[in-house]
Amino acid sequence: MRSISWRDYVPATPAGRTFAVISLVNAIGTGLYLAASAVFFVRSVGLTPAQVGFALAVAGVAGFLTTVPIGAAGDRFGAQRTLIALQVWRAGGFVALCFAEGLALFTVVSCCLAAAEAATQPMTQAVASATVAGSDRTRTMAIIRTVRNAGFSLGALLATPLIAADSVWTYRGIVLGTAAAFVVSALMLTRLRIAGADTPQRKVSAFTAVRQFRNWRYGLLTVLNGVLNLHVTILSVGIPLWVLEATEVPAALLPGLVLVNTLLSIALQVPVAKAAEREGGAVRALRLGGVAMVLCCVALAVAAGPDSAWAAAVALVVACVLLTFGEMWQATGGWELSYDHAPEDRKGVYLSVFSLGNTAQRIAGPALITSVVMAAGPAGWIGLAAVFAVAALFVTPVTRALANAPVPPAPALSAETAEGTAR
Repeated sequence: MRSISWRDYVPATPAGRTFAVISLVNAIGTGLYLAASAVFFVRSVGLTPAQVGFALAVAGVAGFLTTVPIGAAGDRFGAQRTLIALQVWRAGGFVALCFAEGLALFTVVSCCLAAAEAATQPMTQAVASATVAGSDRTRTMAIIRTVRNAGFSLGALLATPLIAADSVWTYRGIVLGTAAAFVVSALMLTRLRIAGADTPQRKVSAFTAVRQFRNWRYGLLTVLNGVLNLHVTILSVGIPLWVLEATEVPAALLPGLVLVNTLLSIALQVPVAKAAEREGGAVRALRLGGVAMVLCCVALAVAAGPDSAWAAAVALVVACVLLTFGEMWQATGGWELSYDHAPEDRKGVYLSVFSLGNTAQRIAGPALITSVVMAAGPAGWIGLAAVFAVAALFVTPVTRALANAPVPPAPALSAETAEGTAR
């Protein structure tokens, strides 16, 4: 196999390269916000931690419920046009958030933002995939993921001096900077020329398109991918709390674990994706993601055993490395399989359905990890490892069933809708 060179980190087409820059701008804005969001909620909006948790939980449900209808709108109006609208929507939401005060207004604005953010991922996948030929799609999505990881880190670095200033207006400046990043992204997207990415596919209403989804095999793949996507919550919630509550390791190790994850993701996502380009590579990648998460959970259980902080730290580093490989394999397999098995005229709906697995784990994952897994101690991590093992085992039969079964045809349009389409 050919060795990896710097060219493998550059999309093959001009549109792909432009979209990678757009993704970088997006990620810098998002990283800027994420680094300061917790402090902003308390210092600027004036909420308690409990109120923040309540509002974000409600917002998560709002995002879950609106993702597929917005995806259907993408099929009706074109993925690129819909993504532009979502970026403008997000920019407006962050401007509103900047001046939100009190729980009620913060919850309303957060729900609007969550709806746009949840729908952005499948629309991004649809537009990014349209920038390249099919054979280069996996590598391009890997490059975009790499660029996004770098952008998140850069945004967090840019936020550091602003957070240190510790004033309401610097916090608001961070949020307004995030809004500006989305405005720039929307403007750049209007200049992007991609064949088919802005072509309406099915002129049916969003809710009609949702009701017409019948592919239960694709739904099973969505569930499996959602389970494997728990690595997000394990990294952000599970590992930090486990370090503090169950090990002798000092909290100072936590930034190092995050750095290990970030650097490995930036350096290795493209090579991992390249290995998945062979026949059957996407299925193998998703399955390997499950195996890596099984071993990660075992390592986390082991970390609670040693009395030595050094031994526990080694187990935690091993767990973080395994989690990172699980993340990269899951992302690669999920991208490819979700796109390959989505009908051309219903990409928006299908990719949005697939993203629901990720949204669901973001809603339920923190409670599962903290209230079930960690509450059971090391045995809880072994139990979660068993869940990942089952998910990995089912990847092959579910994807084989998807490949062998015909895609359920789109139900016939009503006379009124058909007349509108003919016009």
